[in-house]
Amino acid sequence: MALRNTATGYGLVSKLLHWLIAGCILGLTGLGWWMVGLSYYDSWYNRGLELHRAIGMIALLLASLFLVWKLISRSPGLQSELAPWEKLGARAAHGILLLAMFAIPVTGYAISTSAGSGFTFFGLFEVPALLSISDAARDLAIELHYYIAYGLLGVVAVHAGAAIKHQFIDKHGTLRRMLF
Repeated sequence: MALRNTATGYGLVSKLLHWLIAGCILGLTGLGWWMVGLSYYDSWYNRGLELHRAIGMIALLLASLFLVWKLISRSPGLQSELAPWEKLGARAAHGILLLAMFAIPVTGYAISTSAGSGFTFFGLFEVPALLSISDAARDLAIELHYYIAYGLLGVVAVHAGAAIKHQFIDKHGTLRRMLF
């Protein structure tokens, strides 16, 4: 398998970034849902939050690498068998996914550092607070983090559903291009 993308398929780097980001999204979603059910006094409350923050920073790093890779490498492009509306939908979904992959960790970071103090990254080092924000800005960041995350899940579901449809119903081989 080639490291770089070709005119007809994705290379190893694109596939690794795609699936690592997908794993982060699913893991962070599950962890987030689990955490909201914890009481402040639960022994896992702080540990879950620390884990969520650290994985969120990994997701931001992966999204940054993905964007750089996307800018410096060729894209296989959308398959010619797709209808114009499907191509438009795919481009829109990919754009929304990319925006959300940055917006969610950035709002999470803003929430976590709103008081002006950093947080620990898996207990290895401190992620510094770049600035403190007002309570109103923190509340807005909380709302954005929540709603963008749910929006991301909806677009991920459409993205996965479209890949499955194109693979198994339309027989375009779309899904196969992103599998190892």
